[in-house]
Amino acid sequence: MKITVLNGSPRKQNTAAMVEAFAEGAKAAGHEVEVIQVGKMKIGGCLACEYCHGKGEGKCIQKDDMEKVMPAYKDCDMIVFASPIYYFDMTAQLSAAIQRVYAIGKPTKATKAALLLSSASPNPFEGAIATYKTMIGYMGLEDAGIITAAGEENGSEAKLKEICDFAKAL
Repeated sequence: MKITVLNGSPRKQNTAAMVEAFAEGAKAAGHEVEVIQVGKMKIGGCLACEYCHGKGEGKCIQKDDMEKVMPAYKDCDMIVFASPIYYFDMTAQLSAAIQRVYAIGKPTKATKAALLLSSASPNPFEGAIATYKTMIGYMGLEDAGIITAAGEENGSEAKLKEICDFAKAL
């Protein structure tokens, strides 16, 4: 299975360790994993201009780093969204990368999705999880799982092992 991980963290922090643990487990199980650091990219939010559904024939009018992400959206069997929680939701960078898939409607091959969230605060995940569940429902993707890490769990051996084992079981 080809898995694309969209890491919404703009800097090296707890989410990076979660992504590394996931990639390690998935690779150990024989999956191909591509990690895209969308948190460090310049990706504008959807403009709702409808260019992509008219003259653009599935291509966005904006010329930014989303052009590097879209091929992965189109070619993966599974998408993993990974993000620290910034003010009760995923990062703006990851949200923009999610919104921009509107140009193609939904990932063309993907059948599954998963969510990895980290936070220094206890239990601020509700908004991001609701967004994720609504989005994958619309896209027709199966939820393979949601893993959260809060406070002391971040970077802990137990949490990283849980994530690695989760990925191995896919």
